[in-house]
Amino acid sequence: MNFTPDRPRNTEPESRNRAKTGIVLAFDFGTRRIGVAVGDFETRLAHPLTTITAAETRARFAAIERLVMEWRPVLLVVGCPAHADGTEHPVGRLARRFAQRLTGRFGIRAVLADERLTSQEAECALRAAGVRGARLKAGLDPVAAQRILESYFASAK
Repeated sequence: MNFTPDRPRNTEPESRNRAKTGIVLAFDFGTRRIGVAVGDFETRLAHPLTTITAAETRARFAAIERLVMEWRPVLLVVGCPAHADGTEHPVGRLARRFAQRLTGRFGIRAVLADERLTSQEAECALRAAGVRGARLKAGLDPVAAQRILESYFASAK
């Protein structure tokens, strides 16, 4: 089953299926690290939260479960990488599967958001703020997740 921002995963009318209030967690999915950001529908502001660096899938989902229990999100947003021409990046298939697993495991709707250039935007923003070296690398993934969530909020009506 494909999860896209425009297509609900069930047959309820879109207006009933789409959350209008509540917390949203966003993920910059990667094979080595997952950046996480948090925001809410009311303010439509997103904030970088953390990076999940666990190598094993079980440990990754345990870390995500702790975040879900703490923040109680109504929606999960997963960045789906694509090439500049819009074709799916090889990691895109893995991101789609990750979104499906999140929904299956936590019972919270997961949608995909275009994440083209978010890592580059995050790096530019951090460098502009004077962040360098190890701090830059540590902050990159959650700030990319923040950009993904900001993009989702901007496109959601």
